[in-house]
Amino acid sequence: MTQHVSEHDVRAIAEYARIRLTDDEIPPMTEDLNSIIDSLRPITEYDLDGVEPTFHPIGGLSNVMRDDEEEAGFTQEEALSNAPRQQDGCFLIPSILGEGGDR
Repeated sequence: MTQHVSEHDVRAIAEYARIRLTDDEIPPMTEDLNSIIDSLRPITEYDLDGVEPTFHPIGGLSNVMRDDEEEAGFTQEEALSNAPRQQDGCFLIPSILGEGGDR
């Protein structure tokens, strides 16, 4: 196994990530991290000549949302037309904070 990170590197990474590792946990963590990095080796064997690097896996992603256009909304009367209870042009709902009555 290739030594990609040292115990010193693992201590620095753990400190940066605010992970408390004991002295006994450093060697196995170093071995695990080196093993993980070694497992990624096949990725480096792909022929990527002529492949443009991307910052997003979908590539040429563009905004697919429609333009934000103002449309006519409900009038206050339309909005309140199906309300079970209303008062002074507002929805009247039961209190949920235990104060009793409607709000």
